[in-house]
Amino acid sequence: QVQLVESGGGLVQAGGSLRLSCAVSGDTFSSATMGWFRQAPGKEREFAAAINWSGWSGRTIKFADTVKGRFTIFKDNAKNTVYLQMNSLKPEDTANYYCALDVLGRRTGWESRNQYDYWGQGTQVTVSS
Repeated sequence: QVQLVESGGGLVQAGGSLRLSCAVSGDTFSSATMGWFRQAPGKEREFAAAINWSGWSGRTIKFADTVKGRFTIFKDNAKNTVYLQMNSLKPEDTANYYCALDVLGRRTGWESRNQYDYWGQGTQVTVSS
């Protein structure tokens, strides 16, 4: 059974950095898309970033406008883990962050929560001003 386990959340001051991890267990995927979403209290879960990988087309990355230029996303094949590096954090980045896996590796629609088959349990990120 596929499981996603996030880690790396915590409390950080504005301007600081955190690196979130999403470890995939139960299977390896030669082609897939991993998305990161976040949900602040009282708000809907929103797309933050995604990485798509496949054997023939390499890797493609997309970011929400709200995090572009501050967040990066990358995958460590050996560890079967996707990372979300968050720099220049702002108080408005405070949220519970979730990783999600689309096992079909579709190359469009990454912003849609419905596209993803598996979800992690979430990790809390709090940015103080």
